[in-house]
Amino acid sequence: MRNLDKSILGIFVRYIILLATAFPNLWIFYLIFTPLTVYPVYFLLKIFFGVSLISQIVILVGQTIPIEIIEACVAGSAYYLLLILNLTTGKIKTKTRVYMILFAFLSFLIVNIIRIFLLSLLAISGSSFFDITHIVFWYFISTIFVVAIWFIQVKIFRIKEIPLYSDIKSLYIQATAKKKK
Repeated sequence: MRNLDKSILGIFVRYIILLATAFPNLWIFYLIFTPLTVYPVYFLLKIFFGVSLISQIVILVGQTIPIEIIEACVAGSAYYLLLILNLTTGKIKTKTRVYMILFAFLSFLIVNIIRIFLLSLLAISGSSFFDITHIVFWYFISTIFVVAIWFIQVKIFRIKEIPLYSDIKSLYIQATAKKKK
């Protein structure tokens, strides 16, 4: 297979993976990351409080304070955005791309567990700052986490390409090269 055809096939496969993981409703991210989020939060809270896991997503602190970790807490869309940034960036070797995705997902998972744990501490203590902190995390800081993880990856893995743009540019160059022949 010629390099030109391999390049186009690579782009096609990456975008098919993106489409496949999006439907239906990012379920694959929630299937994987819900237990990976809930159980570490549960174990962290268990260090400090008497807690029970009363369902796959509800942690009961004492007998009165339920902490429900819903899909929005798991942040499947954030994982998907990290996947989009990784898979729409061209000219990355497969092995490097896999490491980048693992790094991104693990980084976000750790940050998200810490975020939920800290918010849980605010809720347990009955802090009046819980609502505003939760909203600030939800609307602003989570986005900053995703962007920061992407920029850290770009630096660590020495990425020179721009998501989406690099693929469009590559396809354009290939299309104009075919016309000249």
